[in-house]
Amino acid sequence: MRGDESPEGLFEVGPEEAGTFRAVAKGAVDKTFRAFGPDQGLLLPPSLDEWLPADHLARFIADLVDEHLDLSRIQLAYIEGRGAPPFDPRLMVRILLYGYTTGVRSSRKLEAACVDVVAFRWLAGGAAPDYRSIARFRKRHLSALGHVFVQALALCQAAGMVTLGRVALDGTKLRANASRRKAMSYARMSEKEKILAGEVSDLLAQAEAIDKAEDARYGKNRRGDELPEELRRRESRLAKIRQAKAALEEEARERAEAAAQARGTERGEDDDTVAERVAEAAAKAVPKPKAQRNFTDPESRIMKTSDGSFHQCFNGQAVVDQEHQVIVAADVTNCAADVANLIPMTEQATANTGRAPQQVLADAGYCSADNLAQAAELSAATGTEFFIATGRTKHDDPTPTAPRGRIPTDATARQRMARKLKTNKGQAVYARRKVIVEPVFGQMATLQNGKHLLLRGLHGARGEWLLLAACHNLRKLHGKIGTHGLATLATS
Repeated sequence: MRGDESPEGLFEVGPEEAGTFRAVAKGAVDKTFRAFGPDQGLLLPPSLDEWLPADHLARFIADLVDEHLDLSRIQLAYIEGRGAPPFDPRLMVRILLYGYTTGVRSSRKLEAACVDVVAFRWLAGGAAPDYRSIARFRKRHLSALGHVFVQALALCQAAGMVTLGRVALDGTKLRANASRRKAMSYARMSEKEKILAGEVSDLLAQAEAIDKAEDARYGKNRRGDELPEELRRRESRLAKIRQAKAALEEEARERAEAAAQARGTERGEDDDTVAERVAEAAAKAVPKPKAQRNFTDPESRIMKTSDGSFHQCFNGQAVVDQEHQVIVAADVTNCAADVANLIPMTEQATANTGRAPQQVLADAGYCSADNLAQAAELSAATGTEFFIATGRTKHDDPTPTAPRGRIPTDATARQRMARKLKTNKGQAVYARRKVIVEPVFGQMATLQNGKHLLLRGLHGARGEWLLLAACHNLRKLHGKIGTHGLATLATS
C-alpha cells in the first residue's frame, strides 16, 4: 500500500496541502475538507467561556442568580458543621433553573449534563454535582425555590411585560410520579385486609412453631425468632392498606359533614340541630366502593387527561396575562375539578402583582352559583370583570346571536352571565381565552417537559409546578430583554 492511499484505496490524500484534508472518493467529486485534528495538542487550555455564545440563555440565568435573585432563604439554612463543604447554593440554583427551563429535570440527567453539555459545565464552573446532591438540594429547598416564581414575576413586571388588562385562568392535568397499578379501591382494600390479616395470623403461628428449630439451626448468634420474609412483606402491605383505608374513610366523613352543614344552613336550622345532623352524617359516612388510593403517591388522584385516558395526576392551575403570556399566579391541587380555584387564583394574581386584573376569563369548569356570587362581590370591590362560560360548547356550534332588550329582573346569576357572553363584547372578549392560556401549557409541556412531575406528594407537586412556572416566565423575560438586559432593567 502506498503512503498516499487509505487502507482500502478509497481516498487519495494530497500531502502538498498543509492543514487540510484532501480526499477523492472513488466515483465522487474532488473535495477539500476543513482541518480536523482530534489528537492535536493545545498550547493554551481551552476556555468554556469562549465556547458559549454571547446571547446564550445560560448567561442570562447566571446573571439572574448571581446578581438579581434573593437566595437568603436557602443560604440561611446552612450552618457551619462537620463534614465536607456543600456545593455553593448559587451553583445548584443555576443548574436547576437552566435545567427546568430547557426540559432537563431529572437529577441523574442534570448530573450527566454537567459533564457532557457546555452550557451546564459553564454554569457549574466545571464542577459536577452528583445526582444525590442535586436531588437532596431540590427537596430541602423546594419552598425557597418556589419563591423564585414571585421574584421572576417581579422582574417581568419591571420589564413592562405584565399589564393585567386581561388574564385567563385554566387548569392542566400533571402526571404524578405514580402508577395506576399501585392503586386500590376501598372495596378491594376491605377484601384484601381480611385476607392479609388471616395470612399474617397463620404466618405468626408458623413462626412460633419453628422457633426452637431455628435456635438449633442457627446457633447462639441468632435468636431464631426473626420474622420470616413473607411475614414482613405481608405486614408491611397490611399496614399500607389500613392507612389508605383510614384516609378514604376520613375523606368520606369530611364530605358528609360538609354536606350536612350546608343542608342545615340552607334550611335555616339552629346551631344545635345542625351539629346533631353533622355528627350523625359523619357516623354513617362510608367511602364509595370504587374510591381509590394510590400507594406510591397517596396524595395524587386518578384524573382524565386531555387525550381521554385516566392517570394518577395533580391539577396544575395558572393565571396568564394576555400581553406576553406571563404566568401571574400558579398553584396545584389534587382535585380534578377546577371550580374551587376561581376566586383563590384571582386573589393570588392580585397579591403577586399588587393590583387586580381588569378582566378574568375562565371556562365552564369554573362556573357555579357560589363562584358567580363571589365574582360579583369581587367585581364590586376591585373592579375586576369576569367572563365565565356557563356551559360547554362544541367547536362546530354556531355563534349565538347577541341578545336584545333589558335583562329580566328575575334572571339568575348564571343566566345573566350567559346573556353577557352572548353580547358582541362578551363574544369578542371570551374568544381570547384559549389563545392566552393554552399555548402556555403547550410551551411548558414541549420546551420544559412539564407534563410529568418528578416529586411526590402535594407539597412536592406544588413546588415543582411553581418552579416550572418561574422558568417559563424567565424564558419569556430572556426573549424580551435579551441576555444582558437584566443590568439595564435593574437601573431603569
